[in-house]
Amino acid sequence: MSETVLDVKGMACPLPVLRANRSLRGMKGGERLRVLATDRAAVADFQAFCRETGHDLLAWSEEAGVFSFVIRRRPEDRDPKDP
Repeated sequence: MSETVLDVKGMACPLPVLRANRSLRGMKGGERLRVLATDRAAVADFQAFCRETGHDLLAWSEEAGVFSFVIRRRPEDRDPKDP
C-alpha cells in the first residue's frame, strides 16, 4: 500500500499537526500518511490528535532527531466520537 509523505521538519508545535490534518482531509479512508518532524512535542501531539480525531497512529519512531509518524486516515463513515 502506498503512502503520502509530509515533511514538516523544522516546524514547531502546532504546525506539524495542523499540516497533517490538512493532508488527511484530502485523503480517502484507510490511506496512510507518513509525517516527518523534528519537534519533540510532536510525539505527544500526534498521539492526542489521533485519539481525538479517530485516525490510527500505526507507528512512530525517531532516528537522528527526525520523528516519523505513520497515520491511517479513519473511514469516512466513522464518527470519531463513537466508541
